[in-house]
Amino acid sequence: MTTEAIIHEVSEELDRAESQFPKINTPHEGYAIILEELDEFWDECKVNQSRRSLNDMRNELIQVAAMAIRTIKDTL
Repeated sequence: MTTEAIIHEVSEELDRAESQFPKINTPHEGYAIILEELDEFWDECKVNQSRRSLNDMRNELIQVAAMAIRTIKDTL
């Protein structure tokens, strides 16, 4: 997969989140949201490799990236 394709997916996730959830009000709130998504990625990492979902791991990382961009857009 190309970088451009991944960036496109992150952009789509950002658009989805912005249409579904209110603005992030503070950097602290952004941190909490990013941490929640990162924790969900970590939970996937800890699953036994034979049962791990690479697609779920990938989706969590896309959400981390999207929320990082959203935090920049909304609070900085």
